[in-house]
Formats: sequence, structure tokens, C-alpha cells
Amino acid sequence: MCGICGEIRFDGQSASPERVQRMGDCLAPRGPDGAGQVMRGRVGFGHRRLKIIDLSERAEQPMVDPELGLTIAFNGCIYNYPALRAELEGLGYRFFSSGDTEVILKAFHAWGAHCVKRFHGMFAFAIHERDSGRVTLARDRFGIKPLYVAQDEKRLYFASSLPALLRTSDVDTAIDRVALNHYMTFHAVVPAPMTILKGVRKLPPATIRVIEADGRSADEVFWAPPFGPRAGEENLSADDWRDAVLESLRTAVSRRMVADVPVGVLLSGGVDSSLLVGLLAEMGQTGLSTFSIGFEEANGEKGDEFRYSDLIAERYQANHHQIFVPGSELMEHLPGTIAAMSEPMVSYDNVGFYLLSREVSKHIKVVQSGQGADEIFAGYHWYPPMAGAADPLSAYATAFFDRNHATLARQLSPEWMTERDESRDFVAAHFARPGADDPVDKALRLDAQIMLVDDPVKRVDSMTMAWGLEARVPFLDHELAELAARIPSRHQLAHGGKGVLKEVARLVVPHEVIDRPKGYFPVPQLKYISGPYLDMVRDTLTSQAARERGLFQESYLSALFDDPTAHITPLRGSELWQVALLETWLQAQGV
Repeated sequence: MCGICGEIRFDGQSASPERVQRMGDCLAPRGPDGAGQVMRGRVGFGHRRLKIIDLSERAEQPMVDPELGLTIAFNGCIYNYPALRAELEGLGYRFFSSGDTEVILKAFHAWGAHCVKRFHGMFAFAIHERDSGRVTLARDRFGIKPLYVAQDEKRLYFASSLPALLRTSDVDTAIDRVALNHYMTFHAVVPAPMTILKGVRKLPPATIRVIEADGRSADEVFWAPPFGPRAGEENLSADDWRDAVLESLRTAVSRRMVADVPVGVLLSGGVDSSLLVGLLAEMGQTGLSTFSIGFEEANGEKGDEFRYSDLIAERYQANHHQIFVPGSELMEHLPGTIAAMSEPMVSYDNVGFYLLSREVSKHIKVVQSGQGADEIFAGYHWYPPMAGAADPLSAYATAFFDRNHATLARQLSPEWMTERDESRDFVAAHFARPGADDPVDKALRLDAQIMLVDDPVKRVDSMTMAWGLEARVPFLDHELAELAARIPSRHQLAHGGKGVLKEVARLVVPHEVIDRPKGYFPVPQLKYISGPYLDMVRDTLTSQAARERGLFQESYLSALFDDPTAHITPLRGSELWQVALLETWLQAQGV
């Protein structure tokens, strides 16, 4: 787990070591254990290292294999690298290190760019071929590892975060109107390849991009699993699916224990993270480090779920760390949280993950986390209304969108509105793709391939890596996800949603964490904005920079300031926090 960056020139000039250095410096929190840079004329790579596998200097990056003529900058972890290494050794390859980075290099040489199909893991990497001048970029199936790109006719920059690209001072920072409309409607999700800035794109998940020396490029999507049972699976029972999921989840959790340092668990007390702890205990893990966080109550809404995390920690005799954050400290660390965001991310639990990661990183470098279970196993409240929906698009938009296009036109300034309803059109096109016929499957596929990537996954990566902490997500094991995609929706939606996974959990963890209302990572002070929080967001939205940008209509802002709690989105988010977060992030990045 690290930070990568680089510059590729197409105009005959050499890449700038100074610009690569500035990007690398910005990525320093992602990799506090080492730094490196390799310049090869028109191509320059930078790297910041977090030592997890092969702690020796033999695994330093960027890694150069002079025999093969390949250079790599890699961020992530390939969990099955020992098996791949053995296979490659059988083909005659010799290794000078013991980690996963060199395995990628040899695999690329042996099998070409399609080597990514053999990888179990999370990854974003760039590989430069000395002889052809070609550069290949790749990103894992769920986009767990980020990869941002800025390109014009002269050069291409890439980096693990958007702010790192801005350090080049050579990127168009104009607001992308289409992305802005998505941010305001699609619950702050800006689908790849867009970002909120016109000059920065992101490589979509499950994508290989081959860039020729003259700047021409081509993309290939290497993974897009179909949804719905395979032939012969239609009559499998709920118990059959439960048993298959349990076996696959055990494998996924076991894979993510591969490390040369200890691995802990972020324990919220919900069924997902509790299941991870239970399975690790079942595998014989003892003294497992677990971590939970809570906040002050606000407006009668509880700010922690310690009752349930304590129950699990006690049951499995974990080395548990309970972290409580008072309101004063929450406000103190909001600027740091926002600055750590690669893109504006509106979810309240960003600050929770940020502060939790700060504390966890004092103890260990790697954790497993329960993100992805709701999107893979149908845990959200908008999935049941999709069952049998005559108009799946309207059913999804009603449940998930923050506002419709007509309402948005009364909130955004006219010059920032698009004529089309961008989010509705995007979802309609995604639903129309072949490979998901059931309306529930359409929503699950959209959420797994789009929303998950640019909300929960991005949030966890940004906040954990701000403190040099690696987060691994077993529920996004691609083989487990392929299995879940085949489960009929009637089984997925059983027991109020996440039916199959709940039945798996009954075989592993206490029923108290299963048979209870679904919890969230609550930060009530940011949902019910008042007092100093209201003063803070009002100052931001009425600042000179905000007025000059002019994103929002004055009448809309006035209504938000007058009664923030009256403006809550269908997904229980604060509209005031949504608009304030965007403006605060833009100002934090100097835009």
C-alpha cells in the first residue's frame, strides 16, 4: 500500500523530476516508510512506500528490472502473489525480492497486460516498457486503489490522489458542470472517468489503459461479471447459497491476512465487521486488535454503537480499542479530513474514518474492514422497492437521488445547470446494459460498479491512507462478488435485506448483532448543523471565493442557513453539509 505518481511526455521533452517530486511529497502520508523516483527521459515515476510485504530495501519502488526492461510504480497488495511467483519460477523467471511488486513485473512480462485477470487483490500501477516506450496503467476490479490522470497533447500526469496532480501547477481546475450536477443529484457520486475538475479524470475500475509513446491510448475493461443465476442454479435453496457464500468469505478473509506485519479489524459492531472478527477467530487468530469509534449525541440521535462492538470484542477476546471523539475535537479535525479527500465526499463518516485511522495507525499498519457488504449482498433500504418494479429507473431515483432535476434548477445558479438530467440519464444507460435483467440486479450492479467505487471505497482509502494505514476489504473479493451476483434477488432481500449474509452470520457470530436495526457510522453534529458548525459553514459559503464562484442561488443558501434541519435528503443527509463540503474542499485545494 503506497502512493504512486508520474509524468509521461509526448512532445520530445524530458519528464520533470521537480514535478514528480512535488506530487510525491503530496502523497507522503500514504507512504511514510520510504520514497523513490526513477526518471527515464520522457517518462518519470515517483513512489511513496508503506512497508507491508517484503520489508527490505530490495522491494523499494519504483522498481526496475533491467533484464526485462520494465519499470513499475505500484500501489496495493496482490494477495495470491506467492502462488503466482511459484508459477513464474516454473517458467524460468528469477527474483531478486520477496514481495508482490516484482511478481507483477514478471507476470506482465510473461502474460502481458491481461496478467491482471490472474491477480487477487487491490491495485493501481504503471509499467513502462523500455524498448517500446509504452506505458500501461491498470486499476483493480472495484477501484479500491485510486488512479487519477491529467492529460493534454504534450504530457500525461498520474497520481494516487487528485491533490497530488494539482501540485504540478499544470492542470485545468475549472469546475466540470456535468460532474457538479452528478454531485448534487447522485448523492455526491461523480462516476469515473469524471471528477469535479475538468482537467482531472480517473481511470475507471477494472480498466487497463495502454499509452503509446506518441500519446495514443486505448482502454480495455477486463472484468464485468453478469448478474443472475447460471444455468442449473435457479433451484438452489437459500441454504445452498449460504453455504457457498460462507466458504467463499472464509477464503476472502484468509487471503487478506497475507502480510509481514500484524493485521487488525475496524469493528463497528454491525454484522459485517463482526463477521470478519468471528471468522478470524474461527481460523485461530488470537489477540486480534480491533478498533471502534463514537461521537457525541445530537438532536436525540446516538453517536456510537459501542454496545455491539464491545459484545463482539468480549466474545472473541480481542485486544479492543474504543475511541470516543468529543465535539470539540471533531471540529478541530474537520479541515484535516477535508484536505485528505481526493474528491469532495459528503458522507459524515469521513471524519470518523479519519480520526479512527489516526488512532489505529499508532498500533498497526493493516486492517480488515467491512465495506462493500451492503452493495454486494443487498443491505440498503432502496433494494426492496426495486423488486418487480415496472419502472426500475424511477424506483431507484426516488430512493437514492438527493433531488430531482427541477429542484436542482432552483438551487444551482443557472450557469451551472445542465440541460439534461445527467444522473437520471446515466442510470438509465447503465440499467439498459445487458447482463442484469432483474430490477434488483440492475441496482446492485450499478451500486457495485459505480456508487461503491466513488463513495464507500474511495472514502476508506482516502481516510486510512491519510495516516499511512492499509485497509483491506474482504467483501470485495472478486470471486465472492461474482458468487453474490448469481444469487436470486428473493434470497438477497430476505430478512429485510442482506438475507444470505445474515444466514451466514448466524453460523458464526451472536444473534444480537444480526437481529437489530441497521446502523450507520453516525456523526450527528454534521447532520443536524447548529452552533459553531453552522457558523463555520456559513462563513465558507459566504466567503469571497464562494461568491465569486457562484455555484448556488442566494435564496437557496438563505433557506439552508435559516433552518438546516428542514433540508435533509432522502438518504438522511444534510443539504447544507453537502454544499458546504464542496465549497470547503475546493478552497482547501486552492481552486
